[in-house]
Amino acid sequence: MSSSEQVLTQAPEDRSVGLFDFYRATDAKGRRTFWACTGGFAMDAMDFMMFPLIIGTLIAVWKINPTTAGAIASVTLWCSAIGGWLAGYLADRIGRVRVMQLTILLFSFGSLLSAFAQDPLQLTVYRGLLGLGFGGEAAVAAVALSEAVGARHRGRAMGFYASSYAVGWGTAVLLQAVIFTYLPPDVAWRLLVAVGAVPALLIFYIRRSVEESALQTAVMRDSDKPSLLSIFAPANIGATITGSLLTIGAQGGFYSLMVWMPQFLRAERKISIIGSTPYLMCVISGAFVGYATGGWLADRYGRKFVFMASAICAGSLAFVYTHVPFSNSLMLVLGFPLGFFASAYYSAILPFLNEVFPTAVRGSGVGFTYNAGRAIGGTFPFLVGAVSAVMPLSDAISLFAAVSYGLMLVTAVSMTETNGMELRA
Repeated sequence: MSSSEQVLTQAPEDRSVGLFDFYRATDAKGRRTFWACTGGFAMDAMDFMMFPLIIGTLIAVWKINPTTAGAIASVTLWCSAIGGWLAGYLADRIGRVRVMQLTILLFSFGSLLSAFAQDPLQLTVYRGLLGLGFGGEAAVAAVALSEAVGARHRGRAMGFYASSYAVGWGTAVLLQAVIFTYLPPDVAWRLLVAVGAVPALLIFYIRRSVEESALQTAVMRDSDKPSLLSIFAPANIGATITGSLLTIGAQGGFYSLMVWMPQFLRAERKISIIGSTPYLMCVISGAFVGYATGGWLADRYGRKFVFMASAICAGSLAFVYTHVPFSNSLMLVLGFPLGFFASAYYSAILPFLNEVFPTAVRGSGVGFTYNAGRAIGGTFPFLVGAVSAVMPLSDAISLFAAVSYGLMLVTAVSMTETNGMELRA
């Protein structure tokens, strides 16, 4: 095996199957990469998930309608799709580490500017800037981490990477609870999004501690650089189509649920901003466990199993959560399995996308396909907001969740299993 094909951080004799064995089997270089990537993704999530938390406040303070609020979220996701593809392509040419730093700076700056927006148009522009960095960082960090661990542990490593999204999301919810307790809503939302500039500090850690993988270093020495459109070449088009369909279903379902869940709790369940915190934290706790164990399940039973089980369970629970008139206590409990199944599949998607593309176009491929889900699935928050004008918000949420998870299920049934596959040079 050539140096460009070697996986540096996998212990060759390791055959363990424990949840945390990926970390024990990873050397110091790989562990630094793990913490940089997961830290960046957590802060990435914190910045993005602040907006769903302030939708109700913006509707009240700026007198906007749900369609406009949903459109702002969708524009952010569309921009993240563009950012993910371009950042992935750039990462293939100049390296994952440099691009991670650039994208973190971009989404931090976009979040800070959002705090000074004076109207919906300005906020849309600033959130779009955030989206460019948000999409780029998520894709590039996933690729960097996938190249730092071996095939046997990739699902679990990517599962814990994905679980950092729940950490960032939970941090946003807790910050909202504290800030809205002490400040009036028209000031509180601005301070909340201004905190999103903090992730820029992570750049200093990445600059000092993270190195390129041997796979990527070898590819960057090659003078024959792939073009931006190489992922559509005959050798890669199948992976591009399958990956895109899978992520459209996955991301469409997640955003249909999670962007509008805070507003659903307030508008239809009549739960206040502060009162909704335990409900959201229960969903987020389920998401964290789902991310972490989804990676273990993907390594143990395969990527397809996780996709199909999650699609069926998440789609069913989305309808039950939004339509069955449970007591508030039961709603609280139900949030955990909903969060679990609406998140577990990400821990299989991230290794799957990295496994189906060769190193030379892996950044572009993962960046495009993962963010194609954000671009098209990202229209769903807008559509949910628009459709809620003619039907209850609960019906709109469950409708688009069902469409999304149905697409993910059909794609999963027809795809090829990649569990255990070594990354291609």
